[in-house]
Amino acid sequence: MAPRISRVRLGLRRSIVANQMLLSAAALIGILVSITVGHVVDPTLFLAGASLLFAGAIAAVLLPWDRVSQLWAALLPIVDVVAVALMRESAPLAGLGLLWAFPALWIGTVFGVWGIVAISVSVTIVMVHQAVVIDLQRFTASTLLLPFVVAALSTIAHFTARRSQAQRELLEKQSAELRRAVERARRQEDLVTEVLDAVDFGVTRVTAAGEFAVTNAAHARLLNTTDVLGREVEVFAADGSTPIAADATPLARARAGEVFEGEMVWYGGPGEDRRALSVTARRLPAAETGEISAVIVSRDVTIEEQARRAREDLVASVSHELRTPLTSIIGYLELALDDPSIAPGTRDRLTVAERNASRLLELVADILALSATSREGVGVELELRSADVAAVVRAAIESIAPRAVDHGVHIDASGVVEARAVIDARRVRQIVDNLLSNAIKYIPRDAAVSVSVQQDLHSVSIVVADDGPGISVTEQGRLFERFFRGDAVRNSSAHGSGLGLAISRDLARAHGGEITVRTAPGEGAVFTVRLPRNPREGE
Repeated sequence: MAPRISRVRLGLRRSIVANQMLLSAAALIGILVSITVGHVVDPTLFLAGASLLFAGAIAAVLLPWDRVSQLWAALLPIVDVVAVALMRESAPLAGLGLLWAFPALWIGTVFGVWGIVAISVSVTIVMVHQAVVIDLQRFTASTLLLPFVVAALSTIAHFTARRSQAQRELLEKQSAELRRAVERARRQEDLVTEVLDAVDFGVTRVTAAGEFAVTNAAHARLLNTTDVLGREVEVFAADGSTPIAADATPLARARAGEVFEGEMVWYGGPGEDRRALSVTARRLPAAETGEISAVIVSRDVTIEEQARRAREDLVASVSHELRTPLTSIIGYLELALDDPSIAPGTRDRLTVAERNASRLLELVADILALSATSREGVGVELELRSADVAAVVRAAIESIAPRAVDHGVHIDASGVVEARAVIDARRVRQIVDNLLSNAIKYIPRDAAVSVSVQQDLHSVSIVVADDGPGISVTEQGRLFERFFRGDAVRNSSAHGSGLGLAISRDLARAHGGEITVRTAPGEGAVFTVRLPRNPREGE
């Protein structure tokens, strides 16, 4: 409150000084003109009025108006009114009554309605008195017009001052609100900065021009592209061995406006103290300015990636070591079953052992295939040759037909037509075997499986459809995950490792193709394997 009072008193002093200086300047001009043209009738009275007016101007400059009561300031306009009245009476024809406009404006500004009434009445009384007493002052239109003009000017000044005061108060409130908003924004920015610097993943905002607007300490640490010696650190793809050019790194792509999810890169060459990062770039909603920006999130996944690779290496090593003795066990079991002299009970037990050993060998084969197709198919080596896809599909159907008969499943192969493509026939056969095996294992007896081969100008599609129970919506998103088995599969009597579809997808992608599924609960499932007719065309 104290600063506001100080501002008001300071404004009062400035207005007093400014009003008196302007009045003095105008009065000086009027005095000089009146003396020059000989309008002064009573020099003594004229000099008294002029002296009183200039004395008021000197007082306005010298007195500390910001430290005295506002009522004392009301003496100045009274002195001015009296001074102008004396000068007008001593020089009736000089028109010095116009000088009343200055105190009228100041009184209307400072003292409001009561000041307007006071000066209007004062000027009117003086005008009527002089018109009656002084012969040279006739009763004319100006006798009534001048008091009205003075009152009008004072009223205008009053409303102008009120409007200015209201605007000033509004600006002060807006300024205070703006200061509070700035302070809140600063506190929020500090809080966001503290939170971002506390997390262990990098976050940065990139403007439409590719500049970093907001970033945290983890971002600078994780995406540092120079080593301790100041040398540029090499960047590699997800496989850890394919170099990435500087303009193809996730950071450069995000600054160029590209959007991607979970892009994994390695910083540092093989054998070095390298780190693996998972980088995601997403667009942010457009601001009010229409500017489109993006946010980049980077996470250190070195430990997870190293653990995953160690697990895959261990699984592959163990599976490879298990394959040889299992093959030998199955061979000797088959030899024993071929012996007609063994007892029926023993034969049954050997049959169970052979069946489970074969199942175990299939599981080992799946794990080895999974190891070969790890890291997004990079480890798959294809032997591409021109082949009839229909012949590969018919061979797979012929091989699995006995099992289909045992399960009471009918396979319709009428849609298999000749379609040549450049493929690895052994790998494509593996895909078809997995799809057919799943269809036969997980659909009820007396159901049907339909297999067809379709082609167009650039691709060949293998479609395997069944009229089984279908797959729920929640499980469809995880259908191609490794080791995933849905509720219907887990609750069935069929055995499975959850690797077949994952392996099939990796093999299809290694060919430059893809596997898609269309299914719904109770409506069966349709798996489509789309392969390019010539993968080399896309290289």
